[in-house]
Amino acid sequence: MDAQLRELIPFLRDRNPQVRQIALSHLLPQTPPGSPHRNIFFAGLQGGGLQAKPKDTDIIRDLKILCRDQLSIAHDAFRALVNLSDSPLIVASLSEPSFLTFIVSYIIHPGSILADLASMLLSNLTSSSSACSTLISLHVSIVLGTDFYATQSRCGTSAPPDPYPAGEAKDVLALPLLLDAFATVAAESDPSTRKRKGDLHFLASVFANISVAPAGRNYLLSAQPANISNPSELEYPLAKIMSFTEHKDTIRRGGVASTLKNCAFHAPGHKAILSPETDKVAVPPSTTLAPGIDALPYILLPLAGPEEFELEDQEKLPEALQFLPPTKTRESDPALRLMHVETLLLLCHTRWGRTYLREHGVYEIIRAAHLAETVDKISEHIERLVTLIKGDEPSDPNELDESG
Repeated sequence: MDAQLRELIPFLRDRNPQVRQIALSHLLPQTPPGSPHRNIFFAGLQGGGLQAKPKDTDIIRDLKILCRDQLSIAHDAFRALVNLSDSPLIVASLSEPSFLTFIVSYIIHPGSILADLASMLLSNLTSSSSACSTLISLHVSIVLGTDFYATQSRCGTSAPPDPYPAGEAKDVLALPLLLDAFATVAAESDPSTRKRKGDLHFLASVFANISVAPAGRNYLLSAQPANISNPSELEYPLAKIMSFTEHKDTIRRGGVASTLKNCAFHAPGHKAILSPETDKVAVPPSTTLAPGIDALPYILLPLAGPEEFELEDQEKLPEALQFLPPTKTRESDPALRLMHVETLLLLCHTRWGRTYLREHGVYEIIRAAHLAETVDKISEHIERLVTLIKGDEPSDPNELDESG
């Protein structure tokens, strides 16, 4: 059977699209993990994965090219690469800059029909530290018009805008465009009328992956232009995604929660993470000021239930948590509840952070959450958090100071 499947590979390059589609449709079932003939996609890659510049095999090169083909072929090609990208050998080949540039350009163009599959692929690729490093510094070519157009997105399932923008092409950092696409698509609530074809939920996992690396955290916690058309207005990129911790899609809200937790490992950023938007703060060693991220309401809301508090306690809470309706429910996924508690524990690493949490009703919310919690591990973490918030501060004022 291996030999018969290998005979199909040259037909992926046939001039007839029907032939390409038939060949790919027979190969696709062999791409998921555990498939009996999956080895045909890895032949020749064993040595290449150890080289500084991995060399594509014919079939991987063909699948990358077919992602640009007409809809049915491109769909199967994307799906095949998503299935295969659990392998470090394949990831090395798919993470080279020219293919990443196409994937990112494709995702950020609103007209890309298969943007969700491309987002899934990018999520898998960024589980590799080398792909994350490439993505953090990646630039893409765009043409500015009333909006912008990523020129390298053009293919069979991603038509250019009509009329085509009249501006000159320029290279810009890719990551802010991915953040903008992720944030704006959720704001367009009606899928039937919105411009963008995909939901892009898997970009949340991409942001979680890059925030594992110090360079990724540093980017998300550094003051950046709010958008490409107004470079003078600054904001922290992390602020763009904070509002999705209670989104109905588990992938989206889970990726955002993970990104926030990873960023909380950067103690110098705690003041920017917690401060309200009305305060301008800098993240040391930078002295550039930008509005605070105001993350606390978005961390506490998934932990909050319908409980009523005394007026004195209610006034401590962030405005978004005051007088919640009786229908309010807590995060149903225990892994995400734990993640939010862990984020609060990390934010207790600095004296400034503990004081801020203490003064803004965190104890009141987690006390009620503890009473409702059914998972022992989460309860234990909440108890640790209570100890830090309600316990005595160190006598040495320099201990765990604001800069961490």
